[in-house]
Amino acid sequence: MTLIDALGNGTRLTILRELSEGPMYVSELVETVGMDGKTAVHHLSTLEEAGLVDHYRRGNRKYYELARRIELRIAPPPERTFVLQADDPEGDPPGHQ
Repeated sequence: MTLIDALGNGTRLTILRELSEGPMYVSELVETVGMDGKTAVHHLSTLEEAGLVDHYRRGNRKYYELARRIELRIAPPPERTFVLQADDPEGDPPGHQ
C-alpha cells in the first residue's frame, strides 16, 4: 500500500492524530477512536505496512507509535490554475473606469 493510499482514509488519519500525542495500545485506541479491536488492528497494520507506524511490546500490551513525522501540504492539481487580478499600473482597482 502506498503512502497516499494509507493516508486516504479518515479513520487512519484519526488514528495518526491520536498517535501524534504519544504511544497507545490497541484498547486505548479502540476507546478513543470508537471502533472495534479487529478494525483498529486492520488500520494499524495498514499504517505499519506504509511505514507510518511502529509497534513495541511492554508486558502483554502491544503499543503503537508514529514511525516518522508527516507533514501534508495540499496544492491544486497541475491542470487547475488560479488567477489573481492586480490593480492596474495607474492604481485604479480592477473594473474601475
